Amino acid sequence: MLSEGRAAATVVILRDRPDAAAEILMMERASSMAFAAGALVFPGGAVDAGDHALAAKIAGGLPLDEAAARIAAIRETLEESGLAIAFTSLLAADRIAAMRQALGAGAGLGDILSDHGLEIALDRLLPFARWHPARLEQAQRVFDTRFYIAEAPEGQAASVDATENVQLFWSSAAETLARCDRGEGQIIFPTRRNLERLAQFGRFDDLAAHALSIPVEKVTPWFEERNGEPHLCIPDHLGYPVTSEPMGTVRRA
Repeated sequence: MLSEGRAAATVVILRDRPDAAAEILMMERASSMAFAAGALVFPGGAVDAGDHALAAKIAGGLPLDEAAARIAAIRETLEESGLAIAFTSLLAADRIAAMRQALGAGAGLGDILSDHGLEIALDRLLPFARWHPARLEQAQRVFDTRFYIAEAPEGQAASVDATENVQLFWSSAAETLARCDRGEGQIIFPTRRNLERLAQFGRFDDLAAHALSIPVEKVTPWFEERNGEPHLCIPDHLGYPVTSEPMGTVRRA
């Protein structure tokens, strides 16, 4: 039986390159963080009450929990990286910085949008996956996390927040996997599986077409004996090219 898990959202932000696979924004979490300390992750975090309040106003035809998750992804991305994704207006750097500072001081995204006369377009975040570990995995924390993909906004520069993350970089999915395989970074099990899936596509449009063709179902990993050793496994019908990993090499949190 699944525990409820805390609702969370994360977003894979891509920028196309003319002669190479699209780059993805990755961040290294601070070693002091309770979850995935020191790991390379996509921007994101927990859904909060302010996200639900804003969702009630701007959800449109989306279910409220879906709208709140997309809002959380937008808010967390702005706070953690300084990128204003899914905004309907072009924004100057000083305005983005002011909004980021306000978020860091505790303001809600809804109030910030109102103060600046801005709007966000929730349909610019495309659902990609949803991961919800079971309590039997004995994870340190259990999150029900929605994953989205989005294009990087033009003319904006990402920067660390020096609180939750200590490094940001752009890299293709394959390059990030290779970096971790060389011991130059750490990734938890869901991040590795999603990077492997992302690495199959070179451009955002190709990835978007793939995402639209695959149902978003909860991915709940399970333990299974394979080839004489325990593996952590996921379903094989959700677009992931690798669906199991020996427990001896798995990092879960």
